[in-house]
Amino acid sequence: MTVHFHEEDLPAGVFAPGASIAVDTETMGLITPRDRLCVVQLSDGGGDEHLVRFGPDSDYAAPNLRAVLADPERLKLYHFARFDLAAIQHYLGVVAAPVYCTKIASRLVRTYTDRHGLKELVRELLGQDISKQQQSSDWGGPVLSDAQKDYAASDVRFLHALKSEFDKRLTREGRMPLARACFDFLPTRAALDLAGWPETDIFAHA
Repeated sequence: MTVHFHEEDLPAGVFAPGASIAVDTETMGLITPRDRLCVVQLSDGGGDEHLVRFGPDSDYAAPNLRAVLADPERLKLYHFARFDLAAIQHYLGVVAAPVYCTKIASRLVRTYTDRHGLKELVRELLGQDISKQQQSSDWGGPVLSDAQKDYAASDVRFLHALKSEFDKRLTREGRMPLARACFDFLPTRAALDLAGWPETDIFAHA
């Protein structure tokens, strides 16, 4: 298991064609247009993780990374895809779909709890523990610490295994079609966030 660190783009040919990839982002905050994209993390589930860091003056060209993210034949796994899709679309200019979101899957089948964070999912479903200590650290600094790199890598390290577990539960409970419909809608939900409807329920009567 190795964490590979890259500046401004992903090297060509890192991932096999068509392989699903886990994706996560680190930003300067939670308001996408204000808080710049600093790191994109990726993993194909094979044991290595790739971190791509962007500097404060980046033009986010990243042709190799953009090609991987925009590939319509490559499934992207996220935890809380809504946020990551918006950040990627705003800064990298691509819609990183098709989508699978472990947080939505959790909400659909783990109705016995209101705890749907990644740390809780990894603990319950996979029997492992991850640290969230670096979650609120400064991702825009000139140097990322080893702790930050390991934290960022851990956010994509377990998503393939979680998908496997959630697929079993979604099928068991007869909710896979509903999950797929939710996943398919996520790029539109992210676009609504970017367009100015982050909190408004446009489907509500009032």
